[in-house]
Amino acid sequence: MVRILPMASSIRPSLSSLKFSGSSRFSVSLFSHNSTRKFTYCHLGTAVPQLQSFGLKASNLLREKGGSLSISAAGNMAHASTAATQENVLEWVKQDKRRMLHVVYRVGDLDRTIKFYTECLGMKLLRKRDIPEERYTNAFLGYGPEDSHFVIELTYNYGVDQYDIGSGFGHFGIAVEDVSKTVELIKAKGGKVTREPGAVKGGKTVIAFIEDPDGYKFELLERGPTPEPLCQVMLRVGDLERAISFYENAYGMKLLRTRDNPEYKYTIAMLGYGPEDTSAVMELTYNYGVTEYDKGNAYAQIAIGTDDVYKTAEAIKLCGGKITREPGPLPGISTKITACLDPDGWKTVFVDNIDFLKELE
Repeated sequence: MVRILPMASSIRPSLSSLKFSGSSRFSVSLFSHNSTRKFTYCHLGTAVPQLQSFGLKASNLLREKGGSLSISAAGNMAHASTAATQENVLEWVKQDKRRMLHVVYRVGDLDRTIKFYTECLGMKLLRKRDIPEERYTNAFLGYGPEDSHFVIELTYNYGVDQYDIGSGFGHFGIAVEDVSKTVELIKAKGGKVTREPGAVKGGKTVIAFIEDPDGYKFELLERGPTPEPLCQVMLRVGDLERAISFYENAYGMKLLRTRDNPEYKYTIAMLGYGPEDTSAVMELTYNYGVTEYDKGNAYAQIAIGTDDVYKTAEAIKLCGGKITREPGPLPGISTKITACLDPDGWKTVFVDNIDFLKELE
């Protein structure tokens, strides 16, 4: 059903061991890559105390002159140093070795979901991990090894058989060579098809939508062979320009394309660390006039690899993100992580690349 091309292995991380307890339309000029947009949502006012890891120390901002402090000169130096250091932060983020590692969400029956994903969607069960003292079990599934592919991490919490998906989560995307044949297989296995195969609204790509046993939606996209069949995570946001700026600057993703659909009153933006046909990407959707969504308690987060969780946290703070777990090692396994919320409240965890490979061993 899904033909996989070999993909070069690269050093990437994965966080798995945590237990997870539309304003009006905007102008097309929003998407022009001008020189000022990348700074729009970065907070300069708090840069000095936050940038210790980038070598800026507040004590160096003041200089003594004849036994007295030159306050005016110090102020000018602080302003210039802050701007220069922010440039360093953003440039470092662009150079960091990042990849989307896995997406985490909760299910009510782990065996049932594993059966559906392996038999209907062609995934492989990569590993399972039971944590009885914390009363939960993880299962990792995907189309290739975790060190080189984007995968799914399912979480089953003992005794919890149902979750609220909410209205903010959209769907996962899977690339297949023949959408119609895949849909036939899913129907034969008793799966639920919510949109029959056909061209996407306003486009030519053949798609279909299905639901897994817990109600999570999957979009099937007809494509040629790809090294990354698990190719999309779609989330809804209340301010698309704000979200794009944050994902570019704080997360280091590239804006791959946007598409406005005025007839259906929504706009999408695709962002990621590589091309859509070979990499997993984020699809952010803005519905005209909707600024907030119910996130439920089912979808948890995505995990992204980084070479330095400490610098990552500083960059996120500069760009207005909320750190929910300060950078540092996890108790027991020593894998370094940091966790944050984007401006819409969607959670992301960054994991140290080298520590992640050790964790897989």
